[in-house]
Amino acid sequence: MTLPRATLRLQLHQDFTFDDALAQLDYFAALGVSHLYLSPITTAQPGSMHGYDTVDYGTVSEERGGEAALRRLADALHVRGMGLIVDLVPNHMGVGGAHNAWWLDILEWGRHSTFARYFDVDWHSPDPVLRGKVLMPFLGAQYGDELAAGRIALKFDAALARFFVQYGPHVCPICPADYAALLQAATDTDPNVLQTLAAPFLGLTTQPDDQARAATARAALRDFVEREGSAAIDAALQAHAGSHPATRERLHRLLERQHYRLAWWRTATDEVNWRRFFDVSALAGVRVERHDVFESVHKLVLRLYADGVIDGLRIDHIDGLADPREYCDRLRQRLSSLRSQPPYIVVEKILAHGEPLREDWPVQGTTGYDFMNDMGALLHDPAGAAPLAASWAAISGQEASFAPSTPFTRVALDARREVLAAYLAAELDHAARALHRIAREQPATRDFTYASVHRVLAQLAMHFPVYRIYPVNGLRGPEDNRYFDLALQAARRALPRASLAVLDQVDAWLGAHAPTAAVANGNSNDTNTTRQAAQTPPTAPLSHALIAQRTALTLFSQLTAPLAAKATEDTALYRYGRLLSRNEVGADPDDFSRSAEDFHAANGLRQRRFPFALLATATHDHKRGEDVRARLAVLSEIAPEWSSTLRAWSTLNQPQRRNDATPSSSSPGAEGEWAPGPVAEAMLYQTLVGCWPPDLDAGNEARVRELAERVAQWQVKALREAKQRTNWLAPDENYESDCQAFLFDILAPQRRDGFLHALATFVARIAPAGAVNTLLQTVLRMSSPGVPDLYQGTELWDFSLVDPDNRRPVDFALRAAALDSSAPAAKLAHWRDAHVKQAIIARLLALRARAPALMTEGEYLPLELRGAQAAHAIAFARRHGEAWAVVIGTRHAMALLEGGLPLVEPARWDDTAVVLPKACPATDLHDWLSDATRAATPHDQDNVLYLRDVLSALPVAVLSNLVHTSSSQQS
Repeated sequence: MTLPRATLRLQLHQDFTFDDALAQLDYFAALGVSHLYLSPITTAQPGSMHGYDTVDYGTVSEERGGEAALRRLADALHVRGMGLIVDLVPNHMGVGGAHNAWWLDILEWGRHSTFARYFDVDWHSPDPVLRGKVLMPFLGAQYGDELAAGRIALKFDAALARFFVQYGPHVCPICPADYAALLQAATDTDPNVLQTLAAPFLGLTTQPDDQARAATARAALRDFVEREGSAAIDAALQAHAGSHPATRERLHRLLERQHYRLAWWRTATDEVNWRRFFDVSALAGVRVERHDVFESVHKLVLRLYADGVIDGLRIDHIDGLADPREYCDRLRQRLSSLRSQPPYIVVEKILAHGEPLREDWPVQGTTGYDFMNDMGALLHDPAGAAPLAASWAAISGQEASFAPSTPFTRVALDARREVLAAYLAAELDHAARALHRIAREQPATRDFTYASVHRVLAQLAMHFPVYRIYPVNGLRGPEDNRYFDLALQAARRALPRASLAVLDQVDAWLGAHAPTAAVANGNSNDTNTTRQAAQTPPTAPLSHALIAQRTALTLFSQLTAPLAAKATEDTALYRYGRLLSRNEVGADPDDFSRSAEDFHAANGLRQRRFPFALLATATHDHKRGEDVRARLAVLSEIAPEWSSTLRAWSTLNQPQRRNDATPSSSSPGAEGEWAPGPVAEAMLYQTLVGCWPPDLDAGNEARVRELAERVAQWQVKALREAKQRTNWLAPDENYESDCQAFLFDILAPQRRDGFLHALATFVARIAPAGAVNTLLQTVLRMSSPGVPDLYQGTELWDFSLVDPDNRRPVDFALRAAALDSSAPAAKLAHWRDAHVKQAIIARLLALRARAPALMTEGEYLPLELRGAQAAHAIAFARRHGEAWAVVIGTRHAMALLEGGLPLVEPARWDDTAVVLPKACPATDLHDWLSDATRAATPHDQDNVLYLRDVLSALPVAVLSNLVHTSSSQQS
């Protein structure tokens, strides 16, 4: 089996291994998934809880059980007719520490390392101190202080006969070319011994032949130590000890000769000379576009695929790669050459509103953030957008500066400006210098200064509307220009007139046209000509000019992608809080709601282009769990009431506020002078409303305390990500402590008759409508075009917050015990235990197993709704041959609900009906969720189903002319 029917994502680590997954296979099979979808399986930094910090692409993680355990899991899956998809991280590796052999080799041998071209290192830094070196920004304080404190120590590995410097967990090898001088520094040791030890290392260079000599010399050194003891080595180490000024100076001079520069971690923002993953200095970019690097990175997964162990790949952070399209082509070709079945490949790709996944990428689709966004927007009532925006403007004090239609755009632009200057300055510098080098090589542009190029590039990056573009052979195509032109126009408005000539030239260099004689002389600024030239890729061997242009364009693309992610997902979404259910990865809060027609259009496009793309509503990276978002969406239906509730709660909790020092001059007046401040307080209330468990009694002190501790963990991350009164670079721990104290105070037991009661009462009132949203979201994910993806454990409630909360251990035994063959409708009365959600998933996965082509290849047909409450429902049909499925669900239900059940009373539907296609069987339609049989009623010569009948047992229904097996047996 290769193409999945439904996937279940599992987060592996040392506490949940391949064998732990194996132990749950009976449950996963009973639930109905066809494939497990595993987090990275390669060897990561020791103790990694996520696996995205790979240190060895060639081995399966022993912490997760090793290759033998992986094969046991795969064998057991295949026996059950199931398959295995694994997450691969080709963009970056974990560095620092002591476990990445490729990185350690670079530190040891510099530019002549076998792996020097495996990473995106700028060996020609304009900073003389970094030229030919790698910045190692891992020191906890300034270099001089750490050196003086003795925390940077020279050590010797006797087994490998290798000298290295250690700082905490970080290891930096000493180049063998320095061993002779290092050994000879032990002046209190017999000179003859020193001469014997040093002789094999004399005259060594970093050239490949000398690296082989160094291995022989080290073997001799190891033999000497084994034979004679380590006294001479100990003397050499003592001669470089950090405890005495003279020996400390000797250690410093030794370090200055190495191929790395140890530095305070804060220097990375401005000086790092290698590509990172976003701004994470523990993750270094890998040059997977090189053939030799590609083969090394993929050697293990290609072997596992060839052996039939794995059936597909999920590619992490595709936008970090130099050329995603070329990468996908190469990967598919390599996989296709190993097995007869087509490989399954999906890519982690964030798509902006209206941005399609490129059809020329040979992949099955994305990992599902686009569906998550479509689904989330469908749940929101457009009527709530304006009043909630007005309420948020009043809270944040930004009424005057924000246009009502696009408030988040302004927040995101401010975040981009700040992130570019304070977090990605080095990355911007690298791209600007690449362009400036092109300018210097052309007589007509040699007077363009670095500062002018830097200024222009910063504006282009800040205003870039999507993650990045995907040129071919260094040339932008029409789809690229659609987005690049928006940035170009915004930059032209923002820049002074004196910079416009530089902007036009930078546009040309960034792929508007290929270098020509005219361009080389700086004479071509004809936009139409250059755009036409972009459609004709060069056939001649790559010229120096084209290589330089492609390099600059790659650096620009590898700047805009992390800038978009860091500024939007990790900053702006924590600053803007109109309604946090729209603040999600892959979503745009300004795109507040979508109509049923919009949802149908997106589903229809997915069916035509990428019918095997993943459909996600929860992931390991989500900001809020799927059921948190579903509940918060209800607030869009009662916007005026929610605004009043916010004001009332703020007044009620005012005595719990903490006075705080005046905000720093770097962010004056960010949230006022008290803690947590109006913005953070309002977001806190939304978070509590969203994640409050349906069965939580406000009087249960232990469980309320447990919830408070989870929210406190979210709170400190949210405050730091917002980067206003505290941040990761320079945390304000006093402010953070005051915010936490406020949280624990308002949830304290003595508040059970005050705020706690008010919070629990409010949640109880909206929770049924939130559950309706949950069940609708669940049904649509299971029945829309694509492959439904379940994130571990979310088949029951998912009231999780951002990681690490959404990666907590899952009680699979509880879930297995809850799963049975009962119809979901029978479980609605006890909806607070979420068993109805699990039962819906199991039933609809059974339908997918019964008729897989119906839900993958089947037509997607939007259905007309008529009647008084038509706006409160959505319906579509799937058809493949003679097989049909009709999907109907309740939306925006708050005003229709009565009592405590997430179900609209049948009479409230009045005459509302769904019109069936004429070809659809009108009788004996089996509802897979209630086991009832429905028949269409003739009305105005149309076949219609009345919602008062179809939605009498559940707020959702899936009707088919195929009968559920257990139901037919029972009847």
